[in-house]
Formats: sequence, structure tokens, C-alpha cells
Amino acid sequence: MRMRTWAALAAAAACLAGCTNAPPPPLVTTEVARTAPTRQPNPGEAVVGVDSLRGGYNPHKLSDQSTITTALASVLLPSVFRPAADGTPTLDRTLMVSAEVTKAEPYTVTYRLRPEASWSDSAPIAAEDFVYLWEQLREEPGVVDGAGYALIENISAREAGRVVEVTFAKPYPGWRSLFTGLLPAHLLKDIPGGWANVLRDGFPVSGGPFAMKGLDRDRGEVVLERNDRYWEEPVPLDRIILRRGDVNGIAGALRAGHNQIALTTLDAEGSAAFASLRPAATTQTVPRPTVATVLLRPVTSAMSDQRVRAAVAALVDRAAVVRAGTDGGQAGTLPANAQVLAPSAPGYTATAPAGPDPALAESLFTEAGYTRVNGSWALGDAPLNLVIGAPEEQPEYVAMAREVQRQLSAGGVRSRLVTPSGEGLFTDLLAPRATAPATQVDLAVVPQPAAGDPATVLATRFGCARTEPATPANPAGFCDPTVQQTIDATLTGAMALPDALTQLEPALWDLAVAIPLYQEADTLVVRREMTGVTVGPPFVGPFATAPLWRRTIQ
Repeated sequence: MRMRTWAALAAAAACLAGCTNAPPPPLVTTEVARTAPTRQPNPGEAVVGVDSLRGGYNPHKLSDQSTITTALASVLLPSVFRPAADGTPTLDRTLMVSAEVTKAEPYTVTYRLRPEASWSDSAPIAAEDFVYLWEQLREEPGVVDGAGYALIENISAREAGRVVEVTFAKPYPGWRSLFTGLLPAHLLKDIPGGWANVLRDGFPVSGGPFAMKGLDRDRGEVVLERNDRYWEEPVPLDRIILRRGDVNGIAGALRAGHNQIALTTLDAEGSAAFASLRPAATTQTVPRPTVATVLLRPVTSAMSDQRVRAAVAALVDRAAVVRAGTDGGQAGTLPANAQVLAPSAPGYTATAPAGPDPALAESLFTEAGYTRVNGSWALGDAPLNLVIGAPEEQPEYVAMAREVQRQLSAGGVRSRLVTPSGEGLFTDLLAPRATAPATQVDLAVVPQPAAGDPATVLATRFGCARTEPATPANPAGFCDPTVQQTIDATLTGAMALPDALTQLEPALWDLAVAIPLYQEADTLVVRREMTGVTVGPPFVGPFATAPLWRRTIQ
């Protein structure tokens, strides 16, 4: 009986095997089988693991600052100067023939572009791209590097736009920081929605060695391919894919060889996961061109009194706020203890006073006329009730804002938290304008620019608009004529930066306009089959070296 049963089963199995075209499914029995790549490795392709692909991607907008924006701008947008390995601005000769000061009065810089330089749709890279960037960055709110562009009086062109003459109102030694990340004016100048929609959903054309061939936020993937219309020597890689994942997913993909590179922000747990990849991969910290900052905005009625701002600042425990934002990650190793220079910048020196100091806060509130009413500070019958803003799509900034809110509450200051989009926060609620927005943000926890010419960074963060009378030109809503004189002297070269910082650093801490927290940072992980991948020049990152990346199959 048992033999007949086995025979019947064998016959049934044979019938099934003969009656179907599908082979039996393979058995997965080993870890190697479960993790092996499903296709042959491609030496012309590199996959980079990232933790976010959030847009937009305009490198000139504060609301768009991110790892992905910096990376894409590095390989898709042309720049007149790019930083060398030591950070020194160096003429990009793939785009330029020359750029030099050609007249002292009026101060004039002449740019000569290579005649073959063009966008990937064959439109020339020319004077109109210079004009477009100048017009946007001198007028639009929430831009990264507006102070230098505000000094430009005129741009003229000749030789079919290949020679560009830029005239400045005053001498400007930092002119090499301008016209980085040129944008295609012929496509963007009439875009529906204007500046707010520029590069919101990708790059329509490229002026660099790679071009964007696909952006799928749902799948979490950006595909860059070699730009066939790039006029310089072709890059070694055919394709770079940026693929979104969580920490464990990226670490697993690196371990299995599905990803060759990762560039991501890590907390303590993620750092440990990536450390386990050694020695098959190297791990390095990449400081980003932004400093997480709390802005105390004197433009609002609640914060117009310097004593109130200083009292609020004295309640803030910066170390605790940093922990809330970094969660033990690499950025926590870059505390920002100066007002102007970022920790990774040459010449950086810590100038921050000790803190927090609740006793000082109490003294300053009392001096400003406030009294404690039911545990909260009030001016007469009106309690001090502050609005704290943070960009909702950046959870680390929301977490820091909540920690600031908790600390202020413990110190007797009421507050409420608003979390609009970054676009709404920077271009509406924090925009310098004659009419106040419906919601006045008293404190903002936001990224502040840290890259480029330091004198320009100083003027962008703390400078007044070039109007009469002078008005704020920065998200902090700060404009002080006593400080502006030194800012102007530094911007135009009349005062050396070290001398200016000696004066301004203690003054800015006393004015209590900004509380710098830490410099943002990513972790770069590179498998050993990749060569040419480095952390890149200061404030630019590893994608600046992408034209040199090569992959060998091991």
C-alpha cells in the first residue's frame, strides 16, 4: 500500500512537471543567495544611497537647501568659479576662458565664456543667464547669497553674449563667489509661478557633465546620465542613480553591493550601522554649507527690545537643542560657537558666551518691565507669548523648535509652534517686507547659509537692504546702522575680515539676534570598488568629484 502511494505521488509530480512551462521555484537556503545582486554588476553605473529626495532643488533658495540640492547643482549647473580642494575659488575652465577685474572706477568685472559652452538643449550659456540670476537674487526674499548681487549696478554683453561685463556700485573683493549655479534663463524667465517654481520638480536642462534623465519621488530614485551634449571630455561613468532608503536599507544595500556609495545624515544608531561596514567601505564626515540657527527677530513687537531677546537667549540651553536636532549623529561633533564662520571654515574661532543663565534672564526681563504673573512673564496684563517657526518638511528642525519651546516654558515664557513649509516660512513669514504677514514669527529655527565669501555670508545674515531708510534684508529681520558700517567696510574690502570679526562677534552675541547651534553634516560611505570619490571641496561635498568617479568590478 505504501509503495502504491509513493508511486502515485511520483506520477502526479511528473505530470505536473510535464504540464507546465514554469520551472520549479529555486530554494533560498543561504544568506548569500538572499542578498546576491539579481543582475551582473555594471562598471558604468554607481548607485548612491540617500535618505531624502525632497524638493525643490534651487540652490539659491534657503527653503531648498539640502544634501540632494547641493549634489544635483554640483553636476548639473555651470559655475564661473568652483572651490579648489582647500576652498580657494578657482576659475572653472570647462565653462570660462577668463574672468577678471578690468576697471577700478566703476568697479567692473569682465567674464569671457567658452564659445562651445551650452545647455543640453543646445541653447548657449550666455549673458542672459547672468542677468537672470542677478535679477532674482537682488529682489527675491529667502535667497542664499543676495548681498553680493545687490552691489551690482548693471550687466552688459557683447560678442553674442559670450562676453559679460558686470559693473558694481562699490568695490567687491568677493566677486568670485557670484554666478555659481547659473540657471537656464531661456526656460525659466517666463515659467508659470515665477521664482517660487524654479527647479521645484527637477532640472529641465543641464549645463554640466551629467543630465537628469529621471526623477521619481514615489519610487525614491533620481537617474543622472552622461550629458551627451557636454562640450568637455566625457565622464567615466554612464550613469549615477540616487536611491532613497532608510539607514538599515542603505547599510544592507552597501553590504550586498547593490549600492556603491551612500551620502546621508545619521543619528547615533545609524553611525553604528555604517561603522559595521568597515573595512569593505570607508566612512567620512562631510560638513554641509548650512548652520542650524535660532533667529530671534527684532522686527516683531515682542522681540524689538534687546533686553527681551537677550533674556530669551539666556534661557536657551544650546547643547540640549543640538542633541534634539542631531540625536547623537555626526553633526553633533560640529557645534557652531561663532556668529559668522562655520566650524569647518578656515579661521573659525569659538566666541560664544557661557550659557544658559536663568538668573540673567530673570534680571533682564525685570529690567525690561516684565513681572511674573501666575508663573509666566508679562508686561502689565499682557503675557509674553512668542511664536516659534520651523520648516515642517525638516523633522530635525521641528524637534529643535519643540525643545526651545520646552525650555522657554520652563523659564516662564509662553509660546506656540508653527510649522509651515520651508517655502512659506522663508518667502512669506520671514521675508523682509513693508507689510507684516498675518502670523509674526518671533523665533525661527532654520538653516542659515555658511558657504562662499565670508564677508558676503556676514552681509547676507545680518545686513540691511540698500534702501533709504535702511531696512532688514535677512530672515532675522535685523538692521542696525552701528553694525552695518562695519559690514559694509568688510564687504567692500575697506576692512579685513579678522578685524571685522573682532568687533562684530561680541556685538552680535550681545544684540541677541541669532543663536548658532551646529553645522549640518552628512556621512559619506564608499565601497572599495569606487575610485575618485572624496568628501570634495569645503561646503560643496562629494558630488563635486563625480566627473572623476570610476567603478571597478571585483
